[in-house]
Amino acid sequence: MLGFPAAVAAGYVPVKTFLDMPAEFSLGALPGWVLVDFAAYVLAGLVLLLGSVATLFRATAGAVLLGLGALLAIGALLTEPMSVGVPPARFADAMFTHGGFAMADRVGLAALAVLVLVLAFLPPTFRYLRYRTSVVPVLSGQGAYSSRSW
Repeated sequence: MLGFPAAVAAGYVPVKTFLDMPAEFSLGALPGWVLVDFAAYVLAGLVLLLGSVATLFRATAGAVLLGLGALLAIGALLTEPMSVGVPPARFADAMFTHGGFAMADRVGLAALAVLVLVLAFLPPTFRYLRYRTSVVPVLSGQGAYSSRSW
């Protein structure tokens, strides 16, 4: 269930940046690393969303997708300072002093991504996803489907 808020938090970063972009400015004018970072955020959000939905249907692949999405989100968070060309310490200082909601979103995404990564690969998670209930026939008993009852 934590995959849904993590997907929203990962998708917020590129959407907010894209909406705040001036009308004269295009995505093609951005440096390559910034585009890679945006793509990592979008991909992490989509994989986390897909993994969350698959986990609701008790599919084992959902846990794997959640783990992969969490790794993508962590990677996007770690490459963001490099994409804008500043040292990570200076980037973190700027985010915590002037970041506002963007800072809270990134801190929340970091916490959720680590938590989702740990919980997705725990053995009880896979045990829960693999468990199937036994199917009991509705009409049971002697001669329920025999040709003699016709």
